[in-house]
Amino acid sequence: MKKLTFLFVLFLATLAIDTIAQQNLFGGQDIESAIVNQDNTVTFRFIAPNAKEVSVAGDFVSKVEDNPIGGMVGTGLAPMTKDQDGTWTLTTEPLASELYSYLFLVDGVATTDPNNPFVFRDFATFTNVFVVGNGQADLYKVNDIPHGSISHDWYESKGMGKDRRVNIYTPPGYKKSKEKYPVLYLLHGYGGDEDEWVNFGRTAQIIDNLIAQGKAKPMMVVMPNGHIDMEASPGESSIGFVKPKHSTDYPASDGTFEGNFDEIIDFVENNYRAVPDKAHRAIAGLSMGGFHAIHISAIHKNTFDYVGVFSSGHNVILNDGKGVFANFDASLTKQKENGLQLYWVGIGVDDFLYKQNKEFRALLDKTEMEYTYVETGGGHIWKNWRIYLGDFAPLLFKN
Repeated sequence: MKKLTFLFVLFLATLAIDTIAQQNLFGGQDIESAIVNQDNTVTFRFIAPNAKEVSVAGDFVSKVEDNPIGGMVGTGLAPMTKDQDGTWTLTTEPLASELYSYLFLVDGVATTDPNNPFVFRDFATFTNVFVVGNGQADLYKVNDIPHGSISHDWYESKGMGKDRRVNIYTPPGYKKSKEKYPVLYLLHGYGGDEDEWVNFGRTAQIIDNLIAQGKAKPMMVVMPNGHIDMEASPGESSIGFVKPKHSTDYPASDGTFEGNFDEIIDFVENNYRAVPDKAHRAIAGLSMGGFHAIHISAIHKNTFDYVGVFSSGHNVILNDGKGVFANFDASLTKQKENGLQLYWVGIGVDDFLYKQNKEFRALLDKTEMEYTYVETGGGHIWKNWRIYLGDFAPLLFKN
């Protein structure tokens, strides 16, 4: 009898330990939040009976006050209302179709929404996200269409002395075919890494949808890490699980990344079915990535037929005009003489880089470089960059 009792107790203890070791199936706040209603309003809910003040800090709030949360550009505050049970709620006005970001501000402390599991990391910033469809954001959704794949690969960089991580999108049908594809090299901003375009940029979803709609050619998209002192995004490199630091800890560029970009092209064309010629290569980037695209395409003068510059400018990143940056005007002239199919420039009217962008366009005019210019509303925000990618990609590889 004692033996049976011991075995029963052991069974219960094992069951308890096993339950704890399993996935987090239970616990947390058992309510829904960030609910997109049929009329495109969105309802937020948060249980905090002891809180004195709870607000939603989001990029959808019409009145943009002083940024209450570092890293969330263009964020406004919308106060929530507490009911008698201690649940705070807010239902917005109808929102335009878009992918939105938000956090809660609870008695002055920023926190993610525990009832919305969809959280994106943009380098050192973590935010909840939701999508309001029936419009522009349908391009950012996973729809019932053929899908491409994203591979997380590594290439050897002799110029930077380390292996470096790169994300590579291959279009639907790539794995089953023997066809070769054109390549768009897509570069992130100063506060990002190789995962930025995958997450906030919704690159795979945008390209999948454009291909399915017959608006874009099937293509590969290569998204490398543009910080010369990083192997990979936080948590993916040999330094381990350390708290992500802002990109000011890493040199934006001293020309090393730009000068050694041919290593990435060689890796892609030696390991993937990429068409290895200028007519089937494009390069584009946002902010710092736009600067990179400007200079990489000028340094490697006869390499890309398509260049996209999103919210950037010639002198965004300080350099002394030496090394690979030397004689930029002459390089730009030679790039023009070699011929391009498209040089595309886009920026928001409220972007803090608007003046630098204007100066860069004046340089293009001086060089008599033909280019397409698109000016949108808003500032230095992902809303614009997703739109730019959706507009730029259909123009590629048409000839």
